[in-house]
Amino acid sequence: MAGPKVVIKKYANRRLYDTESSAYITLDTLSKMIRDGRDVEVIDAKSGEDITHQVMTQIIVDEEAGGANMLPVNFLKQLIGLYGGQMQNAVPNYLEAAMDAFQKQQKVMMGGAFDPTMFADMAKKNMEMFGSAAQAFSGGSGAAKADDSDEVAKLKAELAALKDKVDKL
Repeated sequence: MAGPKVVIKKYANRRLYDTESSAYITLDTLSKMIRDGRDVEVIDAKSGEDITHQVMTQIIVDEEAGGANMLPVNFLKQLIGLYGGQMQNAVPNYLEAAMDAFQKQQKVMMGGAFDPTMFADMAKKNMEMFGSAAQAFSGGSGAAKADDSDEVAKLKAELAALKDKVDKL
């Protein structure tokens, strides 16, 4: 991450104020700051509440509505299905770990350390792992609930093994 955390204040009129540059910015500008690696925190100007999560979610919604279509429909269905389930609290940690592994893979790929087919294989393994996790989290297999902890442990082990492989690359 480049530089210190940037605090953005969001006012009731939906305007965003960048306290670092002392200027109003757009959601697009905030999105670019995030893509550039800036660490941002968005707070409600009136209450002081941290609303970073809501604003980042809005950026994703706007990107998808604008035609980016990075999130496949099946992924969105699975994600929606996980809300309210008993494993809802585990999903953010899993997704964060999966994204961290993906970023490590991306860095290795950008460094030219392997051929393009390796990236496709890694992506396939990541998707299989996520599919298995989504099924375990949602109870979609019809298996007994006691098996959930075993499935989570297996997934954690698979994720750790994948991280080790990526780190070795």
